[in-house]
Amino acid sequence: MSSLMKNYGRFNVSFTHGEKAFLYDNNGGKYYDFASGISVTNLGHNFPPVTKAVSEQAQKVIHTSNLYEIELQKILAEKISKASFASQLFFCNSGAEANEAAIKLARLYGNTVHHGKRYKIISMYNSFHGRTYATMGVTAQEKIQKGFTPMPAYNQYIPFNNIDALKDAVSLNDTCAIMLELFQGEGGVMPVDIEFLKEIRRICDEQDILLIIDEVQTGYGRTGCMFAYELYGIEPDIMTLSKAIANGVPMGAVVAKEKAACLFTAGTHGSTFGGNPLACAAAIAVMDEMQSDGFLQRVQEKGKKLKEYLKNNLPESCIVKGEGLLIGVKTPFAPKDVVENALKINF
Repeated sequence: MSSLMKNYGRFNVSFTHGEKAFLYDNNGGKYYDFASGISVTNLGHNFPPVTKAVSEQAQKVIHTSNLYEIELQKILAEKISKASFASQLFFCNSGAEANEAAIKLARLYGNTVHHGKRYKIISMYNSFHGRTYATMGVTAQEKIQKGFTPMPAYNQYIPFNNIDALKDAVSLNDTCAIMLELFQGEGGVMPVDIEFLKEIRRICDEQDILLIIDEVQTGYGRTGCMFAYELYGIEPDIMTLSKAIANGVPMGAVVAKEKAACLFTAGTHGSTFGGNPLACAAAIAVMDEMQSDGFLQRVQEKGKKLKEYLKNNLPESCIVKGEGLLIGVKTPFAPKDVVENALKINF
């Protein structure tokens, strides 16, 4: 009997090492890693600059408390801020933690700027923002919430890309934030409609509502841009990051404009491990690579080739969706069966 809890439905394969886009199992099998650890290892396995940065930093100092200055945090925050929008950052350990922090910022905004009159957070059906209690609350999927209800009363859900439902939801003037993914990952690689996003941004500006864009999966080059919001030319007030931020070293971040960021003061939020030197060293190496000449252009080119290949080689019943290397295939087959059959293919 295993000492592990049974909260994962695992496939019967165990990997011992990886190299670039390949993983190797304990029986000598070789596999293409199309999952990338769920969009985490965007630079591939055993990527030399990240491996070098982690190894060298581990020989200096792995962890210090956030009660002290951490120079690598400042360097990383500056790089992300310059690559996104004029912003300030908070570092944590995961996407769920980043979204949790964004929710707290939104509630602080409603309770301070709007004197408690704004408390509601609007999110989308079929979204996924995490499995902590607050992030589960904004994740509008019954299968995620099952067994944990009731959810916090400040959540309201609307259909993705439905402008009429959006207008109805904000009509009571009690909304502090609207939260969404630009491509719903668990929702089936479903892209946001540009007119829907424009309307959200207009309403947020008009009513002083915070726009939170969850880029935990879409960020860090996955869509062919550093961050997916660049595809649409519409900036969020708060952006959440994780997954590929340190190519597998646990890390997350909240990127926020000054009007929201200023509300995090000493004692309002924190993290023991968030932004420690080891994670920051890895994340700096990731940023440097992704901002190198031609990197994002190559992602776009590879994405086009992959989509073209899939469209030309899959049955007509399959629908290929996505942008860059965030690609999904809608099939008439059970996803579990597809994965199990794919795992049988060795190279």
